[in-house]
Amino acid sequence: MKSVYGRYFKKVALIWTSCFVLFFFVYMLMLAPQKSSKEQLRKQLEEKKQMYNSALKATEKETQIQLKEQIEQSRNRLKDFVIDFENATNLTFDISQIASEKAVTSFSIETNKKDSSEGQAKSDKYIFESSIDISFLTAGFNQFAALLNALERHQPVIFVDRFVITRSDKDSSSRQVKMNLAVFVRKIQGS
Repeated sequence: MKSVYGRYFKKVALIWTSCFVLFFFVYMLMLAPQKSSKEQLRKQLEEKKQMYNSALKATEKETQIQLKEQIEQSRNRLKDFVIDFENATNLTFDISQIASEKAVTSFSIETNKKDSSEGQAKSDKYIFESSIDISFLTAGFNQFAALLNALERHQPVIFVDRFVITRSDKDSSSRQVKMNLAVFVRKIQGS
């Protein structure tokens, strides 16, 4: 009697095991990929819902007023970093004034025209980078740091791209400084 139950138990265990293996492979081949695609569709639906809700919110008057204020704030913030093309010529005079206030000697300034003409040639940009090279003699680090600080605090912002400090041939206490400055210039509209 045990052998009948034993054979019956073995047959049932073999059938259950083979069904489990079969169902596992069916799940892995058919249902698991569907689960990942279902998850992707759910994420896409959430993104579309967010876009729809933001579009609905954008049609409200309060939201439009807030967006206009944000645009105006961004434009005002842009003025801190970008100079108009018409005012770019005055920038060399401003830099010379800063240098004379900080009492550096042998000051020379030169606008790098090659960079600005290349930047203007690209019609898909609204701003371009203008490069200015300056050189001067400084009596010490404090004088150099004061000039550097004044340049970086200028409105619109002047970026110090690189600088080189070397000993002066004439006087061992002074240092020759060469700086490359960069500013963003707004292109003339319609060019």
